Amino acid sequence: MTKRLQAHNIRIRTFIHATEDPEKVLEALETLFPEDISAKDVDFEVIETEGYFGNPILVVDAELRHSRNIRKFLENLRNMLSEEDRKYLWEHAEEKVDETGTFYIRFDKQKAYLGEVKVSEGEDVIHVRIKVKAFPMKKESVVKAVREWLEGEE
Repeated sequence: MTKRLQAHNIRIRTFIHATEDPEKVLEALETLFPEDISAKDVDFEVIETEGYFGNPILVVDAELRHSRNIRKFLENLRNMLSEEDRKYLWEHAEEKVDETGTFYIRFDKQKAYLGEVKVSEGEDVIHVRIKVKAFPMKKESVVKAVREWLEGEE
């Protein structure tokens, strides 16, 4: 039985560079979302900015706040993670959780476009920040909750 990870919210961010097709990047983002979460349940924001050399960049932010949708998202995400990625995240949970109880994961944007969820430490990624609910609210409690969630059975 998988131990549920509880979260206050989930924030997802990625960048669309001038050389990328925005539709494809949004498709990549959709890979992380279960089908039963509708677009109206996600707060989307797109911000136009500039890169270091003045190149246009779009910052795409998405946020999930409702507990039902957060639960669906986390269940779906855990099921999509490979055994290898779950092991990697388990082993690196200490450095992927900050003092405020936020769990950070980065996913390969190119693989996500192809429908695959793959943890990445590269540059071209989709950032996922999970604000975990844990008692007491200490880093150790959050790391323990994240590890229990990752250890769950299939």
